[in-house]
Amino acid sequence: MKTLHFPSPIQSITFDNHHFYLKRDDLIDADFSGNKARKFYYFLQNDFPNVTKLVSYGSAQSNAMYSLSVLAKMKGWEFEYAVDHIADYLKEHPHGNYKAALENGMSIIRKENISSNYPESVLFIEEGGRQKEAEFGLQALAEEIISWQEDNDVTPLNIFLPSGTGTTALFLQKYLPSHKVYTTACVGDEHYLKEQFLALEKDENLHPVILSLEKKHHFAKLYKENYKIWLKLQQQTGVEFDLLYDPLGWRVLLAYPEVFSLPTLYIHQGGVLGNESMLPRYERKYKDIDKDIL
Repeated sequence: MKTLHFPSPIQSITFDNHHFYLKRDDLIDADFSGNKARKFYYFLQNDFPNVTKLVSYGSAQSNAMYSLSVLAKMKGWEFEYAVDHIADYLKEHPHGNYKAALENGMSIIRKENISSNYPESVLFIEEGGRQKEAEFGLQALAEEIISWQEDNDVTPLNIFLPSGTGTTALFLQKYLPSHKVYTTACVGDEHYLKEQFLALEKDENLHPVILSLEKKHHFAKLYKENYKIWLKLQQQTGVEFDLLYDPLGWRVLLAYPEVFSLPTLYIHQGGVLGNESMLPRYERKYKDIDKDIL
């Protein structure tokens, strides 16, 4: 059984004159980094004697895809993964999460070949791990936060993290009812994120608070503002953040300084393996950025 590094450490950090605490879930494990360790912990901890195949879907550079390829390899399962589109360049020059997942034995299938009714020999995991089993590992994350608060006398506390499916934010809010969990939609818009919440929890009173920027943000599109804040974060904190979610997360958080009116905990959800493919794209497009004057 794989040993994950729990509890993840919490650091005290200042960025752009804002003090915050950083939950380093990115340090849990190289293969199950951040929220993947939490959302897939149930599947790591339990045996599934009847399962022979794992099926999931999502983007061709998904962090979840890579972690699931490791899970399937560990368990001795086949792994089929459905994508809507794979760029020709990625097909010809595999890299990042896509390459690593292929090396672990992943087979790519068409999205329309996903079934709504699998036999018990097939374990189907929703995109990004958005399902009830994720609650198991995210309850443990909430308990780690509570334990740290008690040990360090940090109460009350605001919590912020960017969201894809919103699974992590939702279950954190459920298990931290006396806290406010803030998030922002990185995949789709606020309405999409609300739909994801409702699929797992019908009571909207138990949902996290969604914060947004006025200007629409397109997932995986290259924004100069995202690149600049990512570089600035690394310069000021010495921590490498994910290039897909964290830059927008930090732009949103800084646009709502009232969140910092209470001690604030930012959840680093890992995903930095994906930077292997994102960073060269940013460096090519914004090579004019002077990194010394950010």
